[in-house]
Amino acid sequence: MATIAIYSLKGGVGKTSLAVNLAWCAATLSSRRTLLWDLDPQAASTFMLTRRKTKDQAQSVFTKDVDPAKLVRKTGIERLDLIGADASLRGLDLLFHELDKKKLLTKLLATVGKDYDRVLLDCPPGLTETSDQVMRAADLIVVPVIPSPLSERAYAEVVEQLGARAELMPVHSMVDRRRKLHAEALAKHPDWPVIPMASIVESMSVQRAPVGTFAPRSIAGRAFAQLWQAIERRLAEPGRKP
Repeated sequence: MATIAIYSLKGGVGKTSLAVNLAWCAATLSSRRTLLWDLDPQAASTFMLTRRKTKDQAQSVFTKDVDPAKLVRKTGIERLDLIGADASLRGLDLLFHELDKKKLLTKLLATVGKDYDRVLLDCPPGLTETSDQVMRAADLIVVPVIPSPLSERAYAEVVEQLGARAELMPVHSMVDRRRKLHAEALAKHPDWPVIPMASIVESMSVQRAPVGTFAPRSIAGRAFAQLWQAIERRLAEPGRKP
């Protein structure tokens, strides 16, 4: 089992779109048994993948009140399961601080992840107690970066704070190549994967589904697939568990 976190210091950078679409790619294109764990109290990934309302139990798995396996739900996508988020996660940072167990998420993943090949974490933004847990637990951190000075500054902060403890994979997201700033940023980092700004991605919230389910041949659909292939290659590098 490999754990891939989708994380950013900033909000509004396409994190949830990445999480949902990469989870679909893992389950469908790679035929991996995949779990998407939504840790963001905004619960956007949960909204995309299920029609059922949650019961505000998401935080209870960290206090051992509920076995995380009991919160796993099937989605409408073969091989893709979900642990949903809800408003109870608003207090997760405080809970982690009070429990003072630095590898609690790592231990929970070892338990619930044993039935999966890939676990993806949709993380809340910010340098927090939750992000600290994620950095210890994840094998790879995918960081969406909008091609703008503020977003690049936020990524530099992530590298400074977390780069020594985690393997980071920056991804240019919400890219509009017609914009000068975007074109210049892409030229500076030609090796970074690119996810375009596209109306088809925005329509995910209407379709409540990954792009691959309704527009797999679109530019965005192909970009997500290419990014997932790059992630799989990274995970397959020598010295890693496949």
